[in-house]
Amino acid sequence: MVLDMTIRTVRFLFEKDFRGTVKKVVVVVALLIAFRHTLAWQLGDIWRASANLSETLYTKYYVLFGSDVFNVGVWGMFAATTLAFWAVALVFLIVDVTGRPTFIKKYKVQPEENDPIPTDKLLKCLAVVLYNQFVIGLSFLYVLHHLFRRRGCSFDPGDLPTFKRFLLEALVFLIIEEIGFYYGHRLLHHPTLYKHFHKIHHEWTAPIAAVTIYCHPLEHVLANLIPAMMGPLVMGSHFAVMLLWGVSAQTTAMIHHCGYHLPLMSSPEAHDFHHLKFNQNFGVLGILDRLHGTDTLFRNSKQQYRHFLLLSLTPLTTLVPDNP
Repeated sequence: MVLDMTIRTVRFLFEKDFRGTVKKVVVVVALLIAFRHTLAWQLGDIWRASANLSETLYTKYYVLFGSDVFNVGVWGMFAATTLAFWAVALVFLIVDVTGRPTFIKKYKVQPEENDPIPTDKLLKCLAVVLYNQFVIGLSFLYVLHHLFRRRGCSFDPGDLPTFKRFLLEALVFLIIEEIGFYYGHRLLHHPTLYKHFHKIHHEWTAPIAAVTIYCHPLEHVLANLIPAMMGPLVMGSHFAVMLLWGVSAQTTAMIHHCGYHLPLMSSPEAHDFHHLKFNQNFGVLGILDRLHGTDTLFRNSKQQYRHFLLLSLTPLTTLVPDNP
């Protein structure tokens, strides 16, 4: 396996499109170096301007939960992530169930699916989601809180991180989540485990936003919660950073499951393709999929050409039509 991985990595490094990507990265890095002082000053100025607002908002949040570290870390995190989940899920559920506003239909990734959504299938999904949130998620947060306390993570509103520290931690979070989710997710696709655990999530070949945590409880812990929260735990992050990361990671995952490729929204094409084909696109960023060759079908599909940030109101089915 190690030899196979090495060969794939070497091939990857010498592929034409990868060399082109490297050239682009070199140009961007050169520009960043050239303007590093100006860029650092501008970003630092923005961070300083927002620091007071961030501290004020977090202080209000801290006081709202009684300025008690346990309440903030467990009930506060639970309230923030749960409210954020349903705020996004309900918006897409209204669209999916009512079909309104009708213009959004043209942005569907799989236009012929979930129109309408079977009621029994939807109710089952919502029941599992609520169980994973209120039983599994809350239990996980209780354990996570104690791990954070043992790690020495700060909850103090006056101890928010610097801009450079925040960027460093965000980068580490992304890397750890990509590794944890890719290998955990791919392991769940092993035939022995798939039929007992992961099969439930793949009942939806055309996912909707709520399906993000429609899964076996063990999968929810191993593939969803641990990869997302391991980064803040490893870095000993401030709780405010973990809170922001938790909500943003969850929202991104929901967008990748929502079934709509809307303008200015992160592309759901790759993960939607995973639900459609089962054995493609196991990761979040796509880096490990490329190295392991688990995106071959995707890279030769129309969805690959639609996998970008849509900056136009014209739907991708028009910009990149199906092949004749």
